[in-house]
Amino acid sequence: MTEHDPFAGFKAVQKEAWSLFTPMEVFTTPSAAKLVGFAGVAAGQRLLDVGCGTGVVAITAARRGAKVRGLDLSPVLIERAREHAQLANLDIDFADGDAESLPFGGNEFDVVLSQFGHMFAPRPDVTIAEMLRVLKPGGTVAFSTWPPHLYVGRMFALIGRHLPPPEGVASPVLWGDPKIVTERLAGRVKDLRFEMDMMTPSALSPQHYRRTMETTIGPLIKLVGQYKDEPDKLRSFRSEFEALISEYFDPGNNVMRQQYLMTKATKV
Repeated sequence: MTEHDPFAGFKAVQKEAWSLFTPMEVFTTPSAAKLVGFAGVAAGQRLLDVGCGTGVVAITAARRGAKVRGLDLSPVLIERAREHAQLANLDIDFADGDAESLPFGGNEFDVVLSQFGHMFAPRPDVTIAEMLRVLKPGGTVAFSTWPPHLYVGRMFALIGRHLPPPEGVASPVLWGDPKIVTERLAGRVKDLRFEMDMMTPSALSPQHYRRTMETTIGPLIKLVGQYKDEPDKLRSFRSEFEALISEYFDPGNNVMRQQYLMTKATKV
């Protein structure tokens, strides 16, 4: 971020809100392994994890022998990632930073990954340009995102109706639409490939899962805070949210069924 960044204020709010994401790592750890495998990460590759959060993708890739760097907007999550790396005796360079202004040279990495991270940067064109700038020609870019028509995508749409984003901020779930991803990567990559997978976070009820999400997901934390003095509006939102959750809650197995999209391509 710089003083000329028109979204500096928006990013400052994001930085604070997403600092509480740590408990969700128990759910994103298995999908991290799926993304690393889908990307074909191999020993010796130089790899960047954009929006690395608590480091679950970075650490999984480092265990394969990749030389990994991780970057996230939240210093709190970066500190957690460093703790995880130390526990695993892995040498990973984690730093806080902005996906729209990556502090790396051009053509520096063999692989650039992002698991539900880069999608929250406000300007998709700037973000993907940066991710591809630091990637070597012939290198692999791969990311996991939430399709707009499924649970998480619909959740963010619901939040957006109650808490509209600032003008100019693109919806993060558009990164989960293969047609839009294809358009955004057109002319820059080849061998574009998509694959769906499933995350199954545990939950005891729609209400239980709603509470979990409200205390860990940045935009939800902000929305609940906005309605703290408006109980009727908060009650109405929660009713809508629990109805949505109920569509994807599997009571027979005490899990949510959250499908996500993985994208992989080679930089031309």
